[in-house]
Amino acid sequence: MKRNWEGLVLKALGGRDFRLTVLRHEAVNGHYQRIRVNDGGLLASCELHPTMWIRLWFDNDGRPHQRAYTLVDPDPVGGEFSLEFAIHDGCAARWVQQVTVGDTIEATVQGSAFALPDPPPAQLYVVGDPASLPAVNSLLDAAEKVPAALWLEYQHDGERELPLRTRPDDQVTWVPRRDGGQHLVDTVRSALPAVTDALYWVACEARSTRAITRHLRRDLGVDKRRVSALGYWNAG
Repeated sequence: MKRNWEGLVLKALGGRDFRLTVLRHEAVNGHYQRIRVNDGGLLASCELHPTMWIRLWFDNDGRPHQRAYTLVDPDPVGGEFSLEFAIHDGCAARWVQQVTVGDTIEATVQGSAFALPDPPPAQLYVVGDPASLPAVNSLLDAAEKVPAALWLEYQHDGERELPLRTRPDDQVTWVPRRDGGQHLVDTVRSALPAVTDALYWVACEARSTRAITRHLRRDLGVDKRRVSALGYWNAG
């Protein structure tokens, strides 16, 4: 598939391309699908880090379209990882619902970067939603001895049944999506404390992510080195 201008820009910025091969696929629930892929040498070529994501390229009615997905349970020795897809209208959802073992898809690694503070933080404060849940899980796996407080936005009850790798000391608050995400912003603003040696990780809808990040930096005075924020999708 011929790339558009986005592909050219990513290549100019040092993006590395790989071809993934589908090994198996399964339904997570009625709203999410998971596939396991051979990585085409990706994990051997790129430094693996928590919350790592890649860009997949889909054919959208003859035009290339890229979407970002977090690596789930990467296995560098076996050269495999999983990817999870929300099932809704769109070229990515159509592709994953029709995929069969042996199918391939192109991926680009560019832009993903994250590292836990050293020494580890005393506390994690996490704001996310189903789109960022694979990244949330990888963060919890990596920070296995750091207690976490999580606020997770959801749109339907089935999303609350998605796999969440919390530990016994973690606290989870599920927040229904209301008022275009403002309910999540208000809930988090009223609950988040300012803790000097904590890590604040925010990854939800882009406008909500920006509002929560502003609150952390301007209102609570959290050091920018203690805030990791990325808008995972746009409500439009």
